[in-house]
Parts: sequence; structure tokens; C-alpha cells
Amino acid sequence: MSDKTTTPQGIPAHVAIIMDGNGRWAQARGLDRSAGHVEGVATVRRITEEASAMGLRFLTLYTFSTENWNRPKEEVDALMHLIVTAIERETPDLIKNNVRLTSIGDLGRMPEFAAERLRKCMEQTSHCDGLTLVLALSYSARWEIIRAARRLAADAAEGKIAPADIDDELFAANLSTADMPDPDLLIRTGGDMRVSNFLLYQIAYSELIFTTTYWPDYSREEFRRDVASFGNRQRRFGLTGEQVQATNTAEDSKA
Repeated sequence: MSDKTTTPQGIPAHVAIIMDGNGRWAQARGLDRSAGHVEGVATVRRITEEASAMGLRFLTLYTFSTENWNRPKEEVDALMHLIVTAIERETPDLIKNNVRLTSIGDLGRMPEFAAERLRKCMEQTSHCDGLTLVLALSYSARWEIIRAARRLAADAAEGKIAPADIDDELFAANLSTADMPDPDLLIRTGGDMRVSNFLLYQIAYSELIFTTTYWPDYSREEFRRDVASFGNRQRRFGLTGEQVQATNTAEDSKA
């Protein structure tokens, strides 16, 4: 786990977003679906800027799922080129704004030209210690969980660990997100109310927000409202509201 969890009061340390609605945004305007993806890149930029300005420590964007490989080849090829071209274009500004770029997912399935260019951009921002922008690329929560289970099974078979050693902490340490806190808030744009195989283990206690706004139309103002909504929620983690209030009061008295 990372120690980059200090944020302003009421602000989540980690926000994850399912960026949905690019294709439908374009189709509603009589445009090719690729036009929606291009417009969605502009939204990524403004939401990243806003997240950095608000003091978030991690912003994870569901950029390309393993299921997306099943889309028409023309759309997949266009997406791969768009993603890496946009990343390369934005890298100087990421560095300027002290934003570190990283990724989670099965990059081995990505075309080599895309994976190599992505690694270069991540290396160029590796010294930044402000917001960490995490792109979930070729990502699937089930793939991630199965991979972690296989790693632990191999360690157990080699005698490095005993099955009884496997707990929440050890399992989480074998996930792609081992160096970051679990998302405090998950936002999905586009109107669908599902999590679509995204960070299934990590969002066990995340607050959820679903908006009908298509991703290209998702504004700084709506993002700020969604983050403000998080600050007004009581996170109980299985406790009663009274228990949470008593704990908060005790912690405040120690401060």
C-alpha cells in the first residue's frame, strides 16, 4: 500500500471512473463512434486537471477492458492509436502538473507499438509525486483476481507460504493495485448501472455514483459535485452510524 493517501478533508484519496458513453454521444450527433472517443480524450484532460487541483492522490480511469478486444477491429485499432497518441501529447503537461502516469492490466495483449510508447510515457513521468493517473488498459477484474490466485497457489506449492497465510492483506498485495489505496469513490458515466468487471475486489466498500451524462459531456462542475457528494456520505464499513460517530468523536478529541 502507498502512503500517498493524505488529501484535504472530505476529499477522497482515490477516485475510479468508468468512462462510458463515447460511442452513444457520437451516434446521437450522427458521427462515427471514433469521434466520441476523440472527444472523450478532452474530458480525460479536464477531469485529470480538476482531480489534481482538488488534491486527489489517485485517479483510475477504465480506459480499455479485456472485453473491448471483441469490438470491431477497425474500432480497436483506432482506439489503440488514439490512446497512445493522446498520452504522448499530454505527457509534457502531466510532467508540468506533477502528475505521474501508470497503468494496470494485461499489457501483453496490447500491440507492441502501443505498449512500448505507453511505457516510455510512464517512465518520463515516474519522478512526479502529485496526482497518480492510473489507466486501466486491457484490464479485467476477473483476470486480475485469477492471476493473484495463481501467484499465491504457486507460492504455496513451492512452500514459500502456507494456505493459512493467505489473508486480505496478502491477497491485495498480489493485485495490480498493491501500491495504491482502494478507491473511495467509483463514478460511472453514460447511464448504465453496473461495474462491468472493474476493480471488483478493490471496490468492496467504495461509494458509488452513476450519472446519465455521457463521458464527452462530463464537466468539471459535475465532477466537483460528485466528489462533494462523497464528502457528505457516512462510510460505515459494516458498523452502525452511532459507532462511526463515536469513533470520529474520539479521533477528533485526540487531534
